[in-house]
Parts: sequence; structure tokens; C-alpha cells
Amino acid sequence: MRTRDELERLWSDMPPVPRGKGKVRLIVARRTRGVHDVLETAELSAELGVVGDRWHKDDGDPSHQVTIMSAHVARLVRATPDQPLHTAGDNFFVHLDLSEEALPVGSRLRIGEALLEVTPAPHLGCKKFRARFGDGALAWVNHKDNRALRLRGINCRVIEPGMVSTGDDVIVTPPRPAE
Repeated sequence: MRTRDELERLWSDMPPVPRGKGKVRLIVARRTRGVHDVLETAELSAELGVVGDRWHKDDGDPSHQVTIMSAHVARLVRATPDQPLHTAGDNFFVHLDLSEEALPVGSRLRIGEALLEVTPAPHLGCKKFRARFGDGALAWVNHKDNRALRLRGINCRVIEPGMVSTGDDVIVTPPRPAE
């Protein structure tokens, strides 16, 4: 498992990820705790989030209906090179800048046919993240200097349902103006 300093160095050596438009690299439905199905295509629903995911059974809070993590970050924090990316337990792994600067709360993401909205609910590493990736990874994603980068990912809610497939574009649209 990597240390916080090692992760920081590896992150700073990486080329920047795109802003505004990226790609879906992996789709995951969390069936039960610790059981993840990797999907080629998923249906997103305003009522269920990722259809087949346990979110609506475990929680049901629309502020974290769908979770998204950077595929680059997921690769960096893996305990071993062969540990699957889906181990992090997020629904989508994307090649896109997820920082607060690039995606302020309220930003919308056209992801395949679906439309998602970034919610203010923070997506932070927890004891499960520590168990899977170690103390160094947890310290790195939650460090105060990295919070705005959203290394652990973002929470979203479904605005428009639709199908999403691996390889689909993720297109950022600005937040809606306040009403």
C-alpha cells in the first residue's frame, strides 16, 4: 500500500485530466456490501439511481444517488497493481477533472443518455476505503490541501434517466442559475 507522500508525488507527475469533456472508463453496480458487478451498460433512473445498485435499499438519499471517481485516482490508490478498480465501490470511474473548480456544486454531467447533477454532499474516504487501500490513501484523499480536488470523487443525483455505456462521453454543463 502506498504512503500519502508517494501518492502525492505520483499525482503531481501525472498529466492533467481533461476538463469539460471526458469518458466513462468503468461502470459498477454495488449489489450487496463488497459485491460489485462491472457492467458494460447501465440504466440510470431518477428513483433508483443505477438500476440494480444497492443505493436505494441502503440509503435512498438522492444527494448521493450516484458516485463518481476519477479512474486515475482509483489506479493510484490500488493496494496492488492487480486490484480491480471497482474495489473503491463507486458507480462510475471516469477520465475527467472532478475538482470543485471544474465542477462546482450544481454542475450537470451528460453521461451517455442520462443527465446528472453534482450535489453538495461530500464524498470522503472512510473505514472501508482505509481497509481496501491503506492509511496512506485515506490520508491523501482526505488531506485538507486535496479536498477541493475531490480525489475520493463526487456525489450526484439523476436529473434525466437514460442508458450509459463504458466509453460514453461525459460532458460538463454549467450549474443552473439560481431561481
